[in-house]
Parts: sequence; C-alpha cells; structure tokens
Amino acid sequence: MTFDSLVAALRDTDVMLPLLCSVLAGALIGAEREFLRKPAGLRTHTLVCLASALMTLLGLRMAEWTATFPAGTQIVSDMARMPHAILTGVGFLGAGVIFRAGVSVQGLTTAASLWLTASLGIVFGAGLIELATISTGIALVVLVSLRALRYVAPPQPVVRIEFAVGGETGYDGARLETLLASHGLQAGRPAIMHDRASGLRRYTLLASAHDLQVDSEALARALQADAAVQEFSVTPLENESS
Repeated sequence: MTFDSLVAALRDTDVMLPLLCSVLAGALIGAEREFLRKPAGLRTHTLVCLASALMTLLGLRMAEWTATFPAGTQIVSDMARMPHAILTGVGFLGAGVIFRAGVSVQGLTTAASLWLTASLGIVFGAGLIELATISTGIALVVLVSLRALRYVAPPQPVVRIEFAVGGETGYDGARLETLLASHGLQAGRPAIMHDRASGLRRYTLLASAHDLQVDSEALARALQADAAVQEFSVTPLENESS
C-alpha cells in the first residue's frame, strides 16, 4: 500500500459510496434505538451495517485479491454464500439482545432492526444504492411512525402490586382503580385473601400500561398516603426473575 493507492481507493466511488451510505443508514436506525435506550444503539447498528457492506464488497471484488495460490488451484465463487453467512452471524448478535422481563419479552424489535441493518449493508455493498436508500426510509417510517400504534393496542402488565387493608375500612376495587388510573395504570383482576387472625384483607394484582416504564416511587408514595393501606409492595415486572 502506498499513499497514492490509498488516495485512489478514497476516490473510488464504487467502494466509498456503499461504505459511506451504509454508515449513514446504520447510524439513522441506531439513533432511533439509542433514543429509546435499547441494548443495541447507535454504534452497534452503524458497525453492523458497515461490516455487512464491507464483507459484501470483499466478496464482489475477489478478482482484486493479492493472494497467491498454487498452480492448478480452482476457485469457485458463489456470492449467495456471503449474505447467508452475514445474516447468520447477525442472528446470533440479535439473539443476545432478546430477554424475558417478567411476563413480557423485550428486545425483539431491536433484534429485528439489527437483522435489517445487516441486510441494508449487504444491499449497499452490492451497489444497489437506490434500493437500500428506499429501504432505509421505509425502516425509519416503521420504527418511528408505527410506534404510535402501541397506544391503541391493549396495555401490557408492567408492575405487580401487593397490599393489605383493614377488614373494616370498606376499601373496594373502585378506589384502587382510581388510584392506579391517576398514575396511568389499569388494574387487573385482583386476587383477594382475608386473614381472620389479623383482620387484614390482602390484594395481589398486575397493573398494565402502554408505557413500560412505571414510576414505582410515585406509586409507593400514593399507597403510603392512603390511611386504609396497612402494608404494600410495588414490584416492576422487569425486576422479577422467571
């Protein structure tokens, strides 16, 4: 490698344009994941897209390799193997960001975005810049715009609430629903147990919300401020092991 050859490579649009576009596409998708504080964010998506484009270019430009082979060596090139190998490897990376939190599974969208980012890198590396650019735009629309649809979908359980009230307080479900609604939570059907020895009536239930991040501290303060509540516990489902 010489300085002139390096400059010539930088001026080679057939190489640099796919690489630069893959970095930009990966950064855009990664920024959306980073903004939501997902396990794989800006740097991960950018590197995955760049690496996919790089490996695709490497396979396509096999004729430029400087490797020396023994006389009579036959080389069979099948570019269909390169995308398969890339996407298989990224599949293992995507599996690492999927985890179960209580009763819900987290990381599926991030895993899918990693797989898509690798696919975009392959398409950029193959020189189909227009197709990859359009696909990047569609991916951003899906990730950003369609996120609003979750607010019309049924809420997901986010917190387990256990508390006890005096048997003579007249505490009922409507009072609990009002308290939870003030914190953006929807009460599920409670399990009720009455302790005759202590006179306490114990409630156990799951509360649901569209926003998976619940303010447990504020909810605990509200339960503590209710004179009828003798004891309680608030456990985000992401903290439960299963």
